[in-house]
Amino acid sequence: MRLIYVLFFISMSFALKGQEIPKYYDNPVLSGFNPDPSICRVNNDYYMVTSSFTWYPGIPIYHSKDLVNWEVIGHAIDRPDMIDMNGLNDNDGIWAVTIRYHNGIFYLITTAHKNGENFYITATDPKGPWSAPVWLKDAAGIDPSLFWDDDGRCYYTGNFWDFKKSWPAQCAVWMQELDLSQGKLVGERKILTYGHANNATYAEGPHIYKIDGKYLLLMAEGGSSYHHAITAHHSKSLWGPYVAAKVNPVLTHRHLGSKCPLQALGHADLVQTQKGEWYSVFLGKRMLNEYNPLARETFMCKVEFEDFTPIFNPGMGMILPKQERPDLPWTPVKAKPARDNFDSPTLSSEWYFVRIPKKAFHNLANGQLTLTLQPEIVDSLVNSAMIIQKTKHHQFKATTLLNFQTKKDNEQAGLILYRTANGYYSLLKDKSGIVLIKKHLEKKEIIEHIPYNKQEVFLSVAVNGTEIQFSFGETQEHMINIGSIQNVAPLSDNKFNKFNGTGVGVYATSNGKQSRNKALYDWFEYISDNN
Repeated sequence: MRLIYVLFFISMSFALKGQEIPKYYDNPVLSGFNPDPSICRVNNDYYMVTSSFTWYPGIPIYHSKDLVNWEVIGHAIDRPDMIDMNGLNDNDGIWAVTIRYHNGIFYLITTAHKNGENFYITATDPKGPWSAPVWLKDAAGIDPSLFWDDDGRCYYTGNFWDFKKSWPAQCAVWMQELDLSQGKLVGERKILTYGHANNATYAEGPHIYKIDGKYLLLMAEGGSSYHHAITAHHSKSLWGPYVAAKVNPVLTHRHLGSKCPLQALGHADLVQTQKGEWYSVFLGKRMLNEYNPLARETFMCKVEFEDFTPIFNPGMGMILPKQERPDLPWTPVKAKPARDNFDSPTLSSEWYFVRIPKKAFHNLANGQLTLTLQPEIVDSLVNSAMIIQKTKHHQFKATTLLNFQTKKDNEQAGLILYRTANGYYSLLKDKSGIVLIKKHLEKKEIIEHIPYNKQEVFLSVAVNGTEIQFSFGETQEHMINIGSIQNVAPLSDNKFNKFNGTGVGVYATSNGKQSRNKALYDWFEYISDNN
């Protein structure tokens, strides 16, 4: 009886505090810049990774107990000697990562595109430290994955396109044994499939699973945009032949037309819960008309097997913004505060550099973030004095309090909304005032320059769907709009903005000249309405 009363009061406590266990979860489960998800389970813990391209630290490691509430517990690429990103385009660097766990060891295998290509790293604790990269010099193509068969042997799957093609954009998915003791591929290399149809394009992102004694090859097709899809292939033998499932593609939204608000579903991975249920994580794009400022995000749905074929969202066949959550203990994580007061000795896990700093230019002390102005600019393909965090919502407001003064025409510091070196907005304080700069499709222009002579200034950007308004002021109560309402086009997908995502943060530059001047930020705040 006493236990019944205890449980009753616990349940009442949750109800009174508005913390009822929800029946549904929101898609995406990882919002903002989180493409190419891969997932594994170890006992009751789930771990997920996503691509990071040239952002550093690279390869975020997410942890969850319930597949819905996720938090970053570390980054696998967190030492400058692991990889060199300078000179890389924003869309290159760390591509799709696969995470796997075998015999007490975590494995991450990925592609450093245009910088060494395929490698793997290991750790006994997913928080790190992770080993130095083991480079696989003869591993062609991209999107590597690992699979251990029942005999303990490890197999590498990936894709390549360097062969005589029978149709445009034809790619091949191949497999070869990986000798982990030698750190190299050994034995026969075999092509498993070119895709599910005779016009399949961009076969990539392969993962192999052994389920009920049979082998399942799950992969992406159609490219990473509108025609993206997930296909399934079956085999009784590891080496094939792999036969395409009759219901392919097992998941896509391309058949819903270009007006569908969620597009480009693909690059999936599967995980089985401790209760025997199956779920899949995969990337997708939330569209605002034709715009996609948040880039590719991570979504999730339930999977059931019928005649060995994975059925995604059974009975629905499409991905919904709200879905019934997994039958797992509800385990919320502590939310990050909206305002970073810079009162810690190191940057929080929310902050990233673009490419790896060659020298220290930031400092945290006395409740301030200090940036020493650097000659490098964000337009170049090297690390600049820019620190950003992922934008995760279609409606948000980011604000900071800047303390900066200069008498030189080349020195600037302020706020930045960044997608690539060819697509961004910056709101900067310079010698004589506040300037709003836009770069879109290689064209850089000054939107407006307004005189301002105070040393301190509040800088803010408010994003509302496809509209952006920048403002500044001596106080937060009296902000002045600068420039007309801008459009999200410079931050959305185009020929330059392809794979990575958008960030907002701080930036300081001396525009090609050496400088000892510093920009001080008292705090940085990111507030959203959760859309």
